Amino acid sequence: MLLVDADRPEPVRGGARELAVFLTPEPRAEAKEVEETIEGLLLRLEEFCSLADMIRSDTSQILEENIPLLKAKVVEMRGIYAKVDQLEAFVKMVRRHVSFLEAHVLQAERDHGALSQALRKWLGSSGLPALGNKRWAPVAPTFELPVLYRTEDYFPVDVGEVMPRAPSCQRRL
Repeated sequence: MLLVDADRPEPVRGGARELAVFLTPEPRAEAKEVEETIEGLLLRLEEFCSLADMIRSDTSQILEENIPLLKAKVVEMRGIYAKVDQLEAFVKMVRRHVSFLEAHVLQAERDHGALSQALRKWLGSSGLPALGNKRWAPVAPTFELPVLYRTEDYFPVDVGEVMPRAPSCQRRL
């Protein structure tokens, strides 16, 4: 409790008034601080909204422009994959035919080489001078290549793509 001296009422009242003014908050300063905080939050909210709009527009651009391009590339790649699969199947078929032809060639070499050597030995050992001096060439049976495939059957050629060639030695493969 304050002891109020009757002799000095004025200094105590003056001090109380100063203390009251010092302790009384100023509503204008607090209101100004709250307004500045709200303005800062509104500015950040506006920046966030503009960033979200930019992301939405980029997403729309991706969906409208890039996705159709990607779909077209996927369709193109499927065609390329199909051609690669066809090429692999063709290479396997050619490999089988080459193995078949190699076996035929080796067998023909064995048959014709062994037959001509055995025949020459037999004729030379028979003692016939007339036959021994003559060069005898056995008539080899004609060998026909088996019909295997035509590349054009597997890879059709567009007429406009290939330049016409002069007819050359034609072989069946």
